[in-house]
Amino acid sequence: MWRLSAFLRRCITTSPSRHRKKDSLFIIHPNVKEALADHRPVVALESTIITHGMPYPHNLSTAKEVEAIVRAEGAIPATIGILEGSIHVGLSSDELDFLAQSKMALKVSRRDLPYVISKGLSGGTTVSGTMITAHKAGIPVFVTGGIGGVHRDGENSLDVSADLTELGRTPIAVVSAGVKSILDIGRTLEVLETQGVCVATYGDSKSFPAFFSQQSGFTSPYHVSSPQEAADLIVSTLSLGLQSGLLLAIPIPEEHAATGQQIEDAIQTAVSEASSKGVTGRDVTPFILQRVNELTKGKSLQANIALIQNNAKVGSQIACALSKHKEKSGGNFRGDIKTRKSKDQRIDSNTVIVIGGINVDFIAKGTTKKLVFGQTNPGSVCQSFGGVGRNIADCLSRLGHKPLFISAIGKDSHSDAVLNYCKHMDTSAVARLQDQRTATYCAVITESGELNLGLGDMDIHQQIQEQYVSQFEDQLASASLVVLDGNIPVSTIDYVCHIAKKHAVPVWFEPTDADKACKPFLSESWKALSYTSPNLAELCTMNHTLGLPTPTEWPRSLEDVLGCVPALSRPLLEHLNCVVVTLGALGVMVCGEHDAGTVNLQPQKQKLKGRLCAVHYPALAMSSKETVNVSGAGDSFAGAMMVGILQRLDTDSCVRMGLLAARTSLLSPHPIDPSLTADAIHLEKSHSQLWSKPSCVWIED
Repeated sequence: MWRLSAFLRRCITTSPSRHRKKDSLFIIHPNVKEALADHRPVVALESTIITHGMPYPHNLSTAKEVEAIVRAEGAIPATIGILEGSIHVGLSSDELDFLAQSKMALKVSRRDLPYVISKGLSGGTTVSGTMITAHKAGIPVFVTGGIGGVHRDGENSLDVSADLTELGRTPIAVVSAGVKSILDIGRTLEVLETQGVCVATYGDSKSFPAFFSQQSGFTSPYHVSSPQEAADLIVSTLSLGLQSGLLLAIPIPEEHAATGQQIEDAIQTAVSEASSKGVTGRDVTPFILQRVNELTKGKSLQANIALIQNNAKVGSQIACALSKHKEKSGGNFRGDIKTRKSKDQRIDSNTVIVIGGINVDFIAKGTTKKLVFGQTNPGSVCQSFGGVGRNIADCLSRLGHKPLFISAIGKDSHSDAVLNYCKHMDTSAVARLQDQRTATYCAVITESGELNLGLGDMDIHQQIQEQYVSQFEDQLASASLVVLDGNIPVSTIDYVCHIAKKHAVPVWFEPTDADKACKPFLSESWKALSYTSPNLAELCTMNHTLGLPTPTEWPRSLEDVLGCVPALSRPLLEHLNCVVVTLGALGVMVCGEHDAGTVNLQPQKQKLKGRLCAVHYPALAMSSKETVNVSGAGDSFAGAMMVGILQRLDTDSCVRMGLLAARTSLLSPHPIDPSLTADAIHLEKSHSQLWSKPSCVWIED
């Protein structure tokens, strides 16, 4: 055993990181996160009405009143906004006040999101921006005042709001008072029809409202007369998997309907003034609304507030009805993600569940010592099937522990091939999505087997959402182990960790890569993990995300690596049972609670109390010429190690099984060797001379 303090003083810094919590790209308020995990109704709210729709302090008081109405109806409000480059789903009182008083806040639509985030700016999300965020967070109902549309003279200017195209490609229900009356409502409805958006008026009439007025002179194709009917329509929309939204138009209450000539004249006057003053683009709507308010002496502002409050009330009632519908249907109304699971499938309390990605892999290996970019290099190209989640589920299946594998693929030329190749696995929970591409990955590796370049089309992994995974909640709650890969959305990881913590189910997080390793650590979800298996770069990311010190220089020698790993693992062991750090050719280091000269791998229901240690296991010797493919070695190692833990084997046996499985992967063109069996990694049948003696060090407090 040797001490680490000198090494730490040399290589640790407290420099800030782009992965710290305060710099997180996507931050969900704890109240919203808890409600989503518990399947309670949540209503998304936009923030441009705060930053650009009303003057201060009316904007702040209206925002708080609307949130209070949502709560009074039994739902949780989730006002969405961007603060200093982070997208917030649910705002605190101070954050609402910040946006309400900000003079620099931008108006953020789909096109603006990348710029605002990259520059660390703040802004209010439009209907488009809010729809995108709410959908990614798993919130199906969004309440706003009125949507944008085709501007007057839009047939010449081509000035059409991004709200309309967003409704055509984002599956979410938008509750609004129709289209703003300053727009060309007829052409707006035509564009919505072209975009395939289902439009329905809420009430006994099909009359389409015009923001301040209950009637616009146009009609909706349909109408619904109650929250339950509206919820049924939402369920049908989502179940068809059309990937388009739904517009529910709510007429302003009769007592507040400003349909008189005064407001209409004011609108015409404001439109003329905007034109004469050269007001264009996104500045037009705020200008006109402000002038109309001035010309009507505040009557339009009062009507605006009244309709927003009414929308919030009705939208919350619809969200509550939708939540009840979800409970009755067993939690699944996302019919675009259908499974082949038998209705009488029983829960196996010993089951392992793996949630992660499937890829079709194309592996290109050069046959020269150096690959030259910009020209054709000699080599070989082969196709295989990968994805971290799929690899681990494949490995477990071949070793006799067939897990329930939850993932998503497209309905394309690759999907049938994937399912045929994976027929030895339980793929009943793999969703087949219309109009989505099965994930593909192309790796260019050197003659020695090292990755030189990788390209991936992985967008479909974002469809493995909490709404879909939640239909397997009973299986999750009774599983013996749940495995998550870093490809799945943050909200899905948060949901699964919440369920696992509630039912004391151990969770293994496989980070996938350094960029995705941060996901559980963006919130308190990481505290529900039992195991994680990062490489050194991924381990650094985890520490960065928690705002903890990391090396200023990358450790080069074996001694430095073996000193750095325990130091970086120590903070995680405050809550995790074990951190398994893969070191490539240097082997693996297992960190956790000391037990009889090694690390105790068995799940612990209570916080670790014993002394902590780290054990280094050297890798099995292999020449570079023997190495065929490196893409699945880590997954093979993790899967085989999981099998050892499930069989309650000793730590040395678990790790050595993993190393043997990794070796078979390196020798195979496939990420998981098709010939892998339990016998192939049976320790009594392996040669004892393969193994070097592991070394153990104490981990200091």
